[in-house]
Amino acid sequence: MRLIRFSTKDGLARHGWLHDDLVGEVDGSPYGEFIRLEANIPLEEVSLLAPVLPGKIICVGRNYVAHAREHDAEVPEVPMLFLKPPSAVIGPQAPIVLPPQSRQVEHEAELAVVIRKPGRWITTTAALEYVLGYTIANDVTARDLQRLDGQWTRAKGFDTFCPVGPWVETDFDPADALVTCKVNGETRQMASTRDMVFNVRQLVAYASSIMTLEAGDLILTGTPAGVSPIQPGDMIEISIEGLGTLRNPVIADTNR
Repeated sequence: MRLIRFSTKDGLARHGWLHDDLVGEVDGSPYGEFIRLEANIPLEEVSLLAPVLPGKIICVGRNYVAHAREHDAEVPEVPMLFLKPPSAVIGPQAPIVLPPQSRQVEHEAELAVVIRKPGRWITTTAALEYVLGYTIANDVTARDLQRLDGQWTRAKGFDTFCPVGPWVETDFDPADALVTCKVNGETRQMASTRDMVFNVRQLVAYASSIMTLEAGDLILTGTPAGVSPIQPGDMIEISIEGLGTLRNPVIADTNR
């Protein structure tokens, strides 16, 4: 099932579900009890929003060997976690805004895990019981600031630096799905989720050994090799087999 958040001409955000090219509302919470109402709204008549509003965004660094190597970095022995602020989240088609503080902003295509219910000290065996589904994310990064600061909060935390969408797919196997990123139609990243150093079960369990996972939280599972700079006017398209495509244009910050 594909779960979405959407708005219509009235501008109100709603939870919904998608059947082919028709949208239906959801009565209740996707994280608890809900009823799917009739899918009778054409998809072209709605605006898709970020499918989740996470309380926290847990990210995993260097979870693909080739990506670690392209930065001359060691592959971690345990998951390398960091956080992005919820204020970084944007939805499909919303613009990524390049901040004036950085001269080298890069895309990072990632599979994202959506947490269904609270959990702490979750075992790897039980980990998927805490997963609502999966979506696509872009861990946009100001690479020059990441190198300058030595820690990653500023480089990863700018507004619009976490595009998410277009929906949450509840029926998805994360074991072996192709992840690709195209910039203006040119392929920049391509790898399978089977190449992750730590798999979804391990990441959910490890994160929950540090902090309580809450419903709606996101875990970004790391990016493959091939990250590269983006510029105003670019269109970023991230696709994952079985999850669709997340598209976001890139613009310069004109609000200073």
